[in-house]
Amino acid sequence: MRAEVTIRFADDLLMFLPAARREPVRRVPYDGTSSLGHIVESLGVPLTEAGPMTLRGARVEPSLRLSDGDEVEVAAVPRPQAVPLEPGREVPRFLLDVHFGTLARRMRLLGLDTAYDNDMDDPALVVQANAERRVLLTQDRGLLRRRALWCGAFVRGSLPDDQLRDMLDRFAPRLRPWTRCTACNGVLVATDKASVADVLEPGTRRGYDVYGRCADCGRVYWPGAHSARLEEIVRGAVRQVAAARRGTEGD
Repeated sequence: MRAEVTIRFADDLLMFLPAARREPVRRVPYDGTSSLGHIVESLGVPLTEAGPMTLRGARVEPSLRLSDGDEVEVAAVPRPQAVPLEPGREVPRFLLDVHFGTLARRMRLLGLDTAYDNDMDDPALVVQANAERRVLLTQDRGLLRRRALWCGAFVRGSLPDDQLRDMLDRFAPRLRPWTRCTACNGVLVATDKASVADVLEPGTRRGYDVYGRCADCGRVYWPGAHSARLEEIVRGAVRQVAAARRGTEGD
């Protein structure tokens, strides 16, 4: 008789399984040599999305070699997810794939260090994510399964509003709204009116005295440039992260 193992997936991971076989319990043939992580990914779930794995109630690693008849429970990544940070850094940095231009601008609006280029292939994304220790956000499951990638996450949702909520729910990062350039990700530096007067419309010069300028691209910002929609995005994000952090502290 051939060897067989059972994998029990948390409900939150079922979306990664093939639609025709989207059941929480999967019995699969086992060759005796493949690691647990390899089996999980072969069923469609990137390891970046798999949380704690347990065998007979004990925590096991993805590198584990199973035995015939073993049953493993695979949970989803706990939320909010803790990301390894470099010394001196309090907030994770992010890198978005080419399909997330709007999400990138919204994350920068919230003050998150967010790299984005609409013309990068998969190998280049992995190289940049690793070199700069950025969390790669994508909906490309194959990209998340690349062994070289140090940290990545699948972003759920087809609309930018849903994608932003999912990202905030997963990481609950500390926000600093209105501190980054939404165009290039540079840091905004306070500047006086005289130094930017030549790029302002007359009405703007008369109406505002407080300005910020991107240290990288030179783009100028002022309070009146904030539309009601942007204000709404910021308020909603701040509330969501605050609630997530209160929940974590309560645990």
